[in-house]
Amino acid sequence: MEPWLRGTFAEVDAVRRQVLHALELAGEDAAKWCYGLTDEDVNARPFGVASVAFHLRHMARSLDRLLTYAEGRQLSDEQMAALRSELAAGATVAEVLEEFRVGLDSAASRVMGLKGYEEVRGVGRAGLPSTVGGLMVHCAEHTQRHVGQMVTTAQVVVGMRRIA
Repeated sequence: MEPWLRGTFAEVDAVRRQVLHALELAGEDAAKWCYGLTDEDVNARPFGVASVAFHLRHMARSLDRLLTYAEGRQLSDEQMAALRSELAAGATVAEVLEEFRVGLDSAASRVMGLKGYEEVRGVGRAGLPSTVGGLMVHCAEHTQRHVGQMVTTAQVVVGMRRIA
């Protein structure tokens, strides 16, 4: 049963609850679809698509960036450097899954601390208009989009390994 149907986080408002459920589902999907992948598998880029390692890194790091904006802050030099390294090859399964797990845990904690859904927030150097609530919802939808891409890539990699 998916997290949103389990009755968890009942003490949390509906918007925050759905974001937390999306993050929880992302963690469960990563554990399921990355199970048995090798280090070579997570770095594979079949047909030139982004690797499983990229998607795991990108989800964790983009959550950090989006929540930084939701908290009313700008990105640090370290966050920008991490952004530029998301496509790097040579990851291990253990390290990218751990980064993803830590990123989800941190994001869930930070989501719980946000207040004022309608408070305006600027995104990026240009300060593009959003709100705390808009950024929170984007955390959920963006993460789920990349989960789907990660699952598809993992399935292709495993399928190609089986026919090779």
